[in-house]
Amino acid sequence: MSTPGPTAQEPTFESAIAELEAIVTRMESGELLLERSLEDYKRGSELIKFCQAQLVSAQQQVQLLEEGMLRPLNNSQQEPSGES
Repeated sequence: MSTPGPTAQEPTFESAIAELEAIVTRMESGELLLERSLEDYKRGSELIKFCQAQLVSAQQQVQLLEEGMLRPLNNSQQEPSGES
């Protein structure tokens, strides 16, 4: 049984970054026609928004984990009971 993954319309963070890198490389080459440059720019903007949303979501998840799990240890938790 496999876990459901991202749909064809929704890339993973990693695939979005890879696509952005490819777009930047094409645009930096200076060999694209104006129309293709505009298409790539539009797609790059969409990918950036997607990646930013993914990063915000991940940051919120980390904050929730930190609030619920990462707390300073008090002395009773650091030493076994009955020992000084």
